[in-house]
Amino acid sequence: MIGNGHDAADAIRLLATGIYIPEGRMTSADIARASGIPQEIVETKLGIKQKPVPGPEDHPCEMGVRAARQALARAAIDPGEIDLVIYIGEEHKEYPVWTAALKLQDDLGAVNAWGFDLSSRCCTALMAVKTAKAMMQGDARISTVLLAGGYRNGDLIDLSDPDTRFMANLGAGGGAMILRRGASAAYPEVLETAVITDGSFAEDVIIAAGGTKRPLTAELIAQGEPRFRVPDPGRMKSRLDAVSMARFTEVVERSVRGSGWRPDEIDFIGLLHMKRSAHEAVLQSLGIPARRSVYLDEFGHIGQFDPMICIELGVKQGLIRPGSLVVLAAAGIGYAWGALTLKWGDSV
Repeated sequence: MIGNGHDAADAIRLLATGIYIPEGRMTSADIARASGIPQEIVETKLGIKQKPVPGPEDHPCEMGVRAARQALARAAIDPGEIDLVIYIGEEHKEYPVWTAALKLQDDLGAVNAWGFDLSSRCCTALMAVKTAKAMMQGDARISTVLLAGGYRNGDLIDLSDPDTRFMANLGAGGGAMILRRGASAAYPEVLETAVITDGSFAEDVIIAAGGTKRPLTAELIAQGEPRFRVPDPGRMKSRLDAVSMARFTEVVERSVRGSGWRPDEIDFIGLLHMKRSAHEAVLQSLGIPARRSVYLDEFGHIGQFDPMICIELGVKQGLIRPGSLVVLAAAGIGYAWGALTLKWGDSV
C-alpha cells in the first residue's frame, strides 16, 4: 500500500446500495429452446443458470425507484437530504427522449435535488461514480448524490440471431448507490475510478432501426425490429479479442494504483457477468484467486447494475469485510472499460 485514502471531511463515501430483481426467471433450458444452443453450453460456456426477466410493471426507471428506496432505507436518510439525482439506467426505458432522473426525483420526494441522465452502456454506473465524485469535490453545495436506474435490454435481443447470442445473458433489474461527502469512516471510501474507451468499436453493436439513420416503419416492426444487431461479427470478435483482456487488466491496475494500492492487495473484485472462461481469464491476468470474487450465473448480465449485485453477494457471502480493498470492473459496448476501487469502512 502507498496510501491515498482520506479520513477528512472531503472524503467521498458510499452510504448504501440497493438492488431490485424482478420475480420472473428465464432458465438455461428456456434460453436453449429459444436460441438453439444446447442447455449444457448455456450453463457451462455462457455461464447462465437463470436470469431475471421483467414483469408487466418492471420498467427501467420504476425499477430504479424501487432500488433507490431500498438504498435510502439502508442509509437511513430522508430523500430531502439528496442534492443530486443521476439516472444511470438504460436509454431503453419507459419513453424515448425522456429525462428519467426527474421522474426518479419526483417519485422519491427528493425535493431539494436536481438531476440529469448519464449513459455509457454497462460502464454507466462506474462512470457516474467518477462524475459524481468530481462534482461533489468541485461544488460544496453537493454533498449527497443518488445514482439509480433500471435495465431491461434483454427486450432487444433476438435469441434466434446467431450474431447476437453472446448477449443471451441480458436480464432485468435495477440498482442504486448513495454517495456522501464527509460521512464517517464506517462507510466505504470511494477512491479512484479509471476508464478506457475505444471509439473504433462504436458501430459494432447497434440497434439498427429506430434512429435517424433508419427510422422505424411498419415493415421493420413486422420483421422484429428494433433489436441489437452486429453488422460484422467476425471483424468485431477478432478486434475485440485482441484488446479486451489487456484493457480489463489495465483499467483495474490504473484504478487500484491510482488509489495508492497494488493489484495483489485486492481483497474482492466484482466483475460484470461474462462467459465463464473470460471471467476466469480476467482473474488470472490480475493474479486474483476465484475465491475473492463471485460469478453471476444466477443473474446473468443486468448491465450497469452488476457491480451493485456483486457488492450485495460479496457482503452476504462474507467476502467483503471491514477494511477490505474492493474493486468493481465492467465493460460496455461502444467500447468502454471501467474500474472503481473502494476501501471498505469499519463496518459492513
